[in-house]
Amino acid sequence: MKWPAWLNRTVFGAGIASFFGDLGYESVTVLLPSFLIILGAPVFALGIIEGLSDGASSFVKLFSGYFADKLGRRREFALGGSVATAVFPAIIAIAGSWYVVLAGRLVGWIGKGIRSPSRDAILSKSVEKKDLGKAFGFHRAGDTLGAVAGPAIALVLVSSIGVREILWLAVIPGILAFVAIWLFLRERDTAPHPRPLPLVASLKGLPSRFRAFLSAVLVFGIADFSQTLLIAFAIVSLTPSLGFMTATAAGAGLYLVRNIVYAGASYPLGSLGDRVGRRPMLILGYAIAVATFIGFVLAPVNLVAYGVLFAMCGLFIAAEDTLESALAGEMVEEDSRALGFGALATMNGVGDLVSSVMIGFIWTFVGYSAGFMVAAVIAAAGTLLLVWTTRNPHGSGPSGH
Repeated sequence: MKWPAWLNRTVFGAGIASFFGDLGYESVTVLLPSFLIILGAPVFALGIIEGLSDGASSFVKLFSGYFADKLGRRREFALGGSVATAVFPAIIAIAGSWYVVLAGRLVGWIGKGIRSPSRDAILSKSVEKKDLGKAFGFHRAGDTLGAVAGPAIALVLVSSIGVREILWLAVIPGILAFVAIWLFLRERDTAPHPRPLPLVASLKGLPSRFRAFLSAVLVFGIADFSQTLLIAFAIVSLTPSLGFMTATAAGAGLYLVRNIVYAGASYPLGSLGDRVGRRPMLILGYAIAVATFIGFVLAPVNLVAYGVLFAMCGLFIAAEDTLESALAGEMVEEDSRALGFGALATMNGVGDLVSSVMIGFIWTFVGYSAGFMVAAVIAAAGTLLLVWTTRNPHGSGPSGH
């Protein structure tokens, strides 16, 4: 059986590394809300932890992308970031308060910030432009297969060995992710940027169409709060009828549903975007997010309704992650790709910082329905802005369909 040309060593290795990486930190993520409840942390603490972690990661992505391009050391940046993502579960494992959990999460997400732009730039350079959607779809599928395996393993183990022990075990797949990057990722052109500019000037030098696209990503991102908060919402909502331990298991199961849909949808959405247009597919993904947030306001409190909505979350996030990256790879020239991906990640991360902290406080002091409606309105604005800023695309290619 002959493999397709786009499924090369680097694409394969990125998928394997992402599988192990997500297996490790998603097994932590799925237990984090319950762990914080056990520690006695307030609801808004989870919003602060997720928001600050995403925000820190986003700013690191911008600078790491810039310096990776400038120095021509993308593989080294990817490897260095993988070390931090491997060790952060151990920091959380020793936590006695939510402040230490925050510190551990920051270490892990800063590591992701160092790693991700360089890895995405290496990945985008390893295939032809026409295959970007498939390459990123394969990568996201590996990413989310790990995100399926992690919560599933945590769910099986939690009743027998406890949360802290699972956190220690989560270090192992992180190490395997580092090994996969070291063995498989190879960059075609490792030369430094021929004309390095200061960071601000480099950002201004990114294509105007791409910068307009980033504005839509930012607005939508302000609605796209951390999925860990959804696990907490499910646990709190279901505890009166199921009890805390059963609700904890239900929250993990719902997150597993979300990740299964995410894993299954990533490659098909990327491939479909290559054929019919990445722009319309991303617009559709954003619109599904709006419907999902409204659905959480209207849905009855039961596992079936929540299962459908968590599945919709997996669908819109698969479209968002796969197609945003594919569009970025198409819009930005090769010598600025890591910077472009860093800028994209920064917009997403700033949005996550604002949204997770905002939603956490709204849920704590106003109510869940109000938080979901605020998210729906902002996501709708981001969808309309995406339609407006990406209209009349320049040049040919799939995104113009």
